[in-house]
Amino acid sequence: MANNAFNHAIATASSHARGLRRSRSNRWIGGVAAGLAETYGWNPAVVRLVFVATLLFPVPGSQILMYLLAWLFIPQR
Repeated sequence: MANNAFNHAIATASSHARGLRRSRSNRWIGGVAAGLAETYGWNPAVVRLVFVATLLFPVPGSQILMYLLAWLFIPQR
């Protein structure tokens, strides 16, 4: 039963990842946070807030690198 739930979670995540696009309308910098929020049904302000909060973690700057890579590799809507 747990294996079935795991397979369903993987299939759902995979289908969301294929639909991941940067937002054109609700963007501040590159549309990455808004694109993630639109894909998963989250509030874009919360995604942005979490990103800024993670800048306080032990390896500051890695989040900015990840954002830049996402900006480069995630296509626009």
